[in-house]
Amino acid sequence: MIFFKLFLVFSKIGIVNFGGGYAMLSLIQDEVVRKEGWLSSGEFTDIVAVSQMTPGPLGINIATYVGYTSVLNDGYPPLMAILGSFIATLSVLWLPFLLMIGISRYLLRHKDSPFVRSIFSGLRPTIVGLVAAAALVLMNVENFGAPREATLQFVVSILLFALAFVASYRFKTNPLLLLAVAGGFGMLFYSFVPV
Repeated sequence: MIFFKLFLVFSKIGIVNFGGGYAMLSLIQDEVVRKEGWLSSGEFTDIVAVSQMTPGPLGINIATYVGYTSVLNDGYPPLMAILGSFIATLSVLWLPFLLMIGISRYLLRHKDSPFVRSIFSGLRPTIVGLVAAAALVLMNVENFGAPREATLQFVVSILLFALAFVASYRFKTNPLLLLAVAGGFGMLFYSFVPV
């Protein structure tokens, strides 16, 4: 049954989530697109973009959308799809919530102990790896184009990515300014060049 699968998949994603929404992206993509087939790669890319623009945490927004869409695509009516989004959203939250309540007192009491510091030192590279994996998940044909089919779009996408990375990392440019400039350039570019 789809509701039980949503519960299991998003509970599993929630319990291994360290590092926030971007760290979960590769896990969600693997489960939702590759294993379960609830979304296509293009739909996943779109929902990541929409989830970044809507209020709330990225992982929770994606879980809500996947819950709704997967139940709707399974042939259930929209009212049941709302139930699917509710189940997916709560499933991604309940285990981390209980875990944090359970260990918060211990962490506060022993935050300076070598054992706790070593755990967090081990988690840091893992989180960096998960965020890097999320970046690789989003470097797909839907976002960058294909070098053989749409060469110009691919080159422009790579160039914008590289310039934004350098401006952000090297020159500490405000991300809002980068978004505005890249969006304006994209609007101008794609209004004159057919995709």
